[in-house]
Amino acid sequence: MRLVRALLLFLFSCFAVAGEVGVTDNSILIGMTAPFSGPNGAYGLDMKMVINAYFRQINEAGGVNGRRLELRALDDGYETERAVANTRILITRENVFALLASYGSSPTTAAMNEVFGVAKVPLVGAISGADSIRQSPKDNPTNRYLFNVRASYANETEAIINQLVSLGFKNIAVLYQNDGFGKSGLDGVVAALKKHRQTPSAVATVERNSVEVTQAVQTIAKVNPQAVVMVTLYKPTAAFVRGLKAAGQTPQFMTLSPVGADLLVQELGDAARGIGISQVMPYPWNDTTPMVREYQKLLAKQAQPSYYGIEAYAMAKLLVDAIRKAGKDLTREKLVTTLEGLQNYDLGGYRVSYSANERLGSRFVDLTVVGSGGRLLR
Repeated sequence: MRLVRALLLFLFSCFAVAGEVGVTDNSILIGMTAPFSGPNGAYGLDMKMVINAYFRQINEAGGVNGRRLELRALDDGYETERAVANTRILITRENVFALLASYGSSPTTAAMNEVFGVAKVPLVGAISGADSIRQSPKDNPTNRYLFNVRASYANETEAIINQLVSLGFKNIAVLYQNDGFGKSGLDGVVAALKKHRQTPSAVATVERNSVEVTQAVQTIAKVNPQAVVMVTLYKPTAAFVRGLKAAGQTPQFMTLSPVGADLLVQELGDAARGIGISQVMPYPWNDTTPMVREYQKLLAKQAQPSYYGIEAYAMAKLLVDAIRKAGKDLTREKLVTTLEGLQNYDLGGYRVSYSANERLGSRFVDLTVVGSGGRLLR
C-alpha cells in the first residue's frame, strides 16, 4: 500500500512539473483537423494558410505571454470517421493543448461527443452552423468545450427566406446535402418558411462529397420553382445550377456561407452571376472594419481575401486573445473559463459572446450576390 501511494505521489509530482498538456515554458501546441485534400480541400487549405500566417505574426512579435504558437494540422478529407480519428491522435498522441478551426457539422459533432468534449479539450471555431454544436452545456456537457465563432444555419436560412418572401416568392424549393450540415440547413429553411405559413414546394438531396445531382434536378424541375435554397458545398452547387439551367429553368438560386463564394465563382464562371449567398463574416474586401484591415494586412500579397480566410482569422484571433487573457499560468480549464467570460467581445468590428451556458458565439448574417465578372456584391 505504501508503495502504491509512493508511486502515485511520484506520478503526481511528474505531472505538476510537466504542467498543462501541450504547454511548455516556450511554446503552446494547437491542433487542427480539416479537409486539405478531396473535393473540399481548398476550404481547409485556405484556413490553414491564414492560421499559420497569423501564428507566425504573433510569434515574431514575441508570442503569447512569451510562448510561441505551433499548429499541428491533419487532413480529414471532410470525412467524419477521419475527423474523429484525427482529433483522437491530436489529443492523445500529439498532445495538443487546444483545438482550432474544425470543419463540417457531422465531423465536428462526432468529434465533440466522442473525443474532445469527453477529454475536456477546448475547440475554438467550427465551420458549421448546426444546432448540434450549439446546445447549452446544461443540456450536453460536452458542448462546454466548443466555442462557436459564426452564426447558426438557422440564422442564415431565416435571413434568406425573409428576403425571398419579401420579394413575393411562394414557390421555394430546397436542395440539401445528406449529412448534418444539409439536414440542419433544411430544418432552418422549413422553420423559416413556417413563420410565413409556407412549406418547401420540393425537397431533393445530394450525398456528401458527391456531384451526382441528376435525380435532384429532376425532382425540383417538376415544380418549376421561383427560388431554390441550396444547402450544399461549391461542387454539387455548381453541378445542380448547371443541371437546372440545362432543364430550361432559371429560378433565383440562394445558398449558405459554407459554399465558399470565390470557389463557386471559379467553378461556375459567368453562370454564377445572380446567385445569392448568405455570409456570417464581415465583407473581406472592405477595409472599413478593423478585423478585415488586419486580415488584409496579414495576407499582403500571399493570397486574395476570402470569406473562409476571414473566418479562420477570426477564430485564430479569438483563441490568441483568450490565451493571452488566461495568463502565464495556462491550463485548459483557465482557457475555457476565460472564453466563457467574453460577453459581447469585440474582435475588431465583429463581436462574439459566451457565458457558462451559451455557445452561440454570433448571430451576424449578411446577404451577398454574385455580380458581373464574378465579383461578390453586398
